[in-house]
Amino acid sequence: MVPLDKKSTADEIRKRFDGDVERFSNLDTGQQAAIDAPLMLELISDVAARVKPEATHLLDIGCGAGNNAIKIGQQISGLNFDLVDLSVPMLDRARDRLNREKSGEVRTFAGDFRGIDLPESHYDIIVAAAVLHHLREDADWEQTFSKIHRLLKPGGILLVSDLVIHGNDKIHEIMWQRYGDYLISVGGESYRDEVFEYIDFEDSPRSLTYQLDLCRQVGFASVDILHKHSCFGAYIAMKT
Repeated sequence: MVPLDKKSTADEIRKRFDGDVERFSNLDTGQQAAIDAPLMLELISDVAARVKPEATHLLDIGCGAGNNAIKIGQQISGLNFDLVDLSVPMLDRARDRLNREKSGEVRTFAGDFRGIDLPESHYDIIVAAAVLHHLREDADWEQTFSKIHRLLKPGGILLVSDLVIHGNDKIHEIMWQRYGDYLISVGGESYRDEVFEYIDFEDSPRSLTYQLDLCRQVGFASVDILHKHSCFGAYIAMKT
């Protein structure tokens, strides 16, 4: 396991994603490296539309090529989007795809979410899909979740889908093996090894329970698990 201080920098992560736009541009498959990616896309959009049908402003953190924003926009008409990503090619693709959907205003912000100036108490919905696992130390997690809470309007919601670990080593080993089996089914052993290698260098995920506890710690009124399968999960946190 690569120690936190030896993990990939934000710039190194950006460079990889700059060249990987096509893989993140498929609404039918989502991110194939994630178990149940199409299901989590559907869940996130369905929950957003059911819980916040009156939403007018959505922030997508680590938007990639825009899959989650597009799916939610298809269910909530006239929604305005602020998109944040390290990768400019990803942002360009997401903006172009959303504009073809005839959505509301689309604004893009290139860079690290933690350092980008965004309006507080402004968003009805914040989405973070396959991005929080890039956070490192506890302080990074706490800073990010506190900022998300501040940016949401009262009554706003955070929707997360991501790679997670497990507190118990034996359970984590079982779940990681199941994830490896899934990757083999998608692209063979070489694909499994490739994904495991970049996860080791790029990612530092936390457990689902860690994230739910952190949501409560920074002020979210309630949290609910939407989905959990092997090393992937999705949840919603609601602000009063």
